[in-house]
Amino acid sequence: KSVKQWRAEGRIAVWLHVPILQSKFIATAALQGFTFHHAKSDSSTLTLWLGDGHSRLPGYATHQLGVAGAALDVDTGKVLVVQDKNKTTNAWKFPGGLSDPGEDIGNTAVREVFEETGIKSEFKSLLSVRQQHRHPGAFGISDMYIICRLQPSSFNISFCQQECLRCEWMDLEELAKTKDTTPITSSVAKLLLYGYREGFDKIDIAMREFPAVYTGLFYKLYHRELPDTYKNMTEVS
Repeated sequence: KSVKQWRAEGRIAVWLHVPILQSKFIATAALQGFTFHHAKSDSSTLTLWLGDGHSRLPGYATHQLGVAGAALDVDTGKVLVVQDKNKTTNAWKFPGGLSDPGEDIGNTAVREVFEETGIKSEFKSLLSVRQQHRHPGAFGISDMYIICRLQPSSFNISFCQQECLRCEWMDLEELAKTKDTTPITSSVAKLLLYGYREGFDKIDIAMREFPAVYTGLFYKLYHRELPDTYKNMTEVS
C-alpha cells in the first residue's frame, strides 16, 4: 500500500532505514523491489527507485582514506619510520592508518603517528596522493593513501608493540637510498630530501580553510603556495 501511495504522489525514490533489531523487515522490503544502499554497525539503508529509467540515486562510500605522516626533524635530518609487525616483509614505512569519518587529513596523520610511535607533531603539508582500485585489503573498493609532512615536537619514541615491530629516527638520505622499504616510501623520501635541501616550498601542498556555502561549515583547500602578488588578489570560492 505504501509503495502504491508513493507512486501516486509522484515520488521518484524511497530511502528505508532499518535498525538491526528490525532486520526481519528487510526480506519484505526486498520483495517490493528495495535493494541495499549501505549498512552501519546498528542499521542498514535500502532504496527503491520509482522514477523512469535507471536509478539516479548517488552511491555510498566507494573509497577508504589512509593517511601517513612523515615527521622530519629539520635540525638532524632524521625522519620517523616504522616496520609493521604483521607483515611478510619488514619494510620501513611512515607511520599511518585510516582516517576516521569527519576527521581532517592532517589530524589523521598527527593522531596515527602519536598512536603508533608516541611522537607528538604538527601538520605542515601534503606530500603525495596514491590512488589504488580493487584494493584486497579494503574489501575490493578503491583506496586513497596520502602522505603528509609533519614537524615533530617530541623525540622520545614509545612505539605501539601491538602494531609495530621496530621504530626509529632514520637519516633521510639513508631512507631515500635503502632497498628495505616500500616503493611509495622510497619515492616520498626522495621528494622530502629534495625539499629539505632546496626548500619545502618546492614540494609542499599547503592547506587553507574557507567558509563553505553551507552556514556554519568550513572546508579545507590544498594547493601549492601562491606568490604574494597573487595572494592579495580578490578571492572567489
